[in-house]
Amino acid sequence: MTAPLAPVILRSDQARTRLHELTVIDVRTPGEYASGHLPGALNIPLDQIRRALPEIRHAADRGDVLVVCASGARSENACKLLAVQGIPTATLAGGTSGWAAAGHDLQQPAACDTRARWSMERQVRFTAGALVLAGIGLGLLVHPAFQVLSAGVAGGLVFSALTDTCGMAALLGKLPHNRPRAADLDAALTALRSR
Repeated sequence: MTAPLAPVILRSDQARTRLHELTVIDVRTPGEYASGHLPGALNIPLDQIRRALPEIRHAADRGDVLVVCASGARSENACKLLAVQGIPTATLAGGTSGWAAAGHDLQQPAACDTRARWSMERQVRFTAGALVLAGIGLGLLVHPAFQVLSAGVAGGLVFSALTDTCGMAALLGKLPHNRPRAADLDAALTALRSR
């Protein structure tokens, strides 16, 4: 058995000069993708990568694949999963945030095609903060046992930091506004097949 392939890490300037020859796969949620993505990127959320393996393998056989997310953590996970399948990939250092910070343009759908989107990180911060406030408020006004909610969220955040995973993001990713429409995912898979 051979060792999984290690992903290549491209800096924003390196990716920008090669963008025309790369198949770019954005593994963020559709809401995050709609808020701005690398030019020409196809949206295949991280939880749909296994479904797209044949198409990604097909694209990788024809050229280099660049996997991106907001900061690099999810794309690194996707690259590891693809490496186990023998699919060579590259990831973007700093993700789309680093791309934008380097002054490179992000594509966005027309204003009428999307509503305001929050990044997954922002959704997690909002939800965690709201749950902590609810636990404190209910603990003060209803019964002290409700403070366990705040403690549970705090424990979850510590666990998330230690393991570099996020259960809350996984749960929020299942909400309708974070799920790809079947037509959108099918279009991305069709585009990969045509590469």
